Parts: sequence; structure tokens; C-alpha cells
Amino acid sequence: MEIGKFKAALFDLDGVIFDTEPQYTIFWGRQCREFHPEHAGLEYEIKGQTLDQIFDAWFSGSLERVRPLVVARLNAFESQMDFVYVAGFQHFVEQLRSAGIKTAVVTSSNQAKMQSVYAARPEFRASFDAILTSEDFAESKPSPDCYLRAAERLEAKPHECVVFEDSFNGLCSGRAADMTVVGLSTTNASESIRPLCDCVISDYTNAENIKSMFNI
Repeated sequence: MEIGKFKAALFDLDGVIFDTEPQYTIFWGRQCREFHPEHAGLEYEIKGQTLDQIFDAWFSGSLERVRPLVVARLNAFESQMDFVYVAGFQHFVEQLRSAGIKTAVVTSSNQAKMQSVYAARPEFRASFDAILTSEDFAESKPSPDCYLRAAERLEAKPHECVVFEDSFNGLCSGRAADMTVVGLSTTNASESIRPLCDCVISDYTNAENIKSMFNI
């Protein structure tokens, strides 16, 4: 990793900006026990997958009829979620912006979810130059489409961008976009995500090696 060459930081949302994955595990645990009681621990297998991916794999056929119910439950759940920042994130993103580094959120969440974020965290939008949601790209992670669109929005080249991700799909998306990838071990174990990224951090409190990449 070449120090000082990066101009943009692109962040996934859940598990990267907000420590929400434990809450989603609770939600999906309830749905999985109701609709897939035969598959214990399914909520851990689907971590990091988009809603469409979960539906395609586990709520098709006879269960397709319950999709609207699950969506309604998910929207209600997200409207009441605690959006707690991953430790050190707020200070880190402030340092980036003070150094002139452009920042963006690149998430598979939709606008309805983001309205809940904005209501809970009024300061959120001011921390980013761009916020891209599922409505902004045609292909979900692990496709590189979302990160390439974010780089274009920020007028940065792929090699000038650093992607921050926690899920396998997200890490693969950043890799496929030919960007430098930092993995957060908030959702999956460090050992499991290490082959998919350039380095791993647990949070932003002691990430001096990451800060040096941006000269902050």
C-alpha cells in the first residue's frame, strides 16, 4: 500500500460505519426460526447478504408469499434500530475530511432504511460527499458496479480509492473494482476475511496503518 496516493474513502454501512450486525442477527434469527426451523443457525450463514440474495436463496417457491411480510417486519425493525458508530469512526472520518479526502457511503440498503439513519443521526449526511444506496446501482455486491459508480461520483480513479467492508460480498466487490480493501472484523472473523483484503482492523481506534495511507 503506497502512502499518500489515496484520494477517496468508500464505506459500507452496516458493520463498517454502524455496529448493527448483532441487531440484524437477532432479526433474522426470528425469521429463520419461524420460516426455516429445520435449518438451525441460518441467521449466521446469511450475514452480509443483501435482502434480494436472502430472498432468492431462502424465501422462494412456497415461501415467496411471505416476502411482503418479512419486508414489513424489517422496515419496522430498522425504524427502531440503535445506530451506534463503530468505535473511532466519527473521529476517523473527521480526520479524512480535514485532510481533503473525499468520503462516500456505498450500501445495499435502500432509501427507506436511510431515512431511519438520518432521523437517528442528524449529523450523518454532513460526513460524506456522496451516499449511494441500492437505488443507485443495477448490480448488488459482489459486483464492483456500486464502488465504481461511487469512484466516478467522487471523480476518483479506482486505484485512488480505499474500500472499507465487513462482509464477504462487500470485500469481493471492492476487490473486483480493483481498489485497496480494508476489512473490518465486526461481522466475520479476521482469519476468514484476511484473504479478501489488504489489511484487517477491528475498529478505527488503533488503525494507525490505515491513517498513514491517507497521511492523517
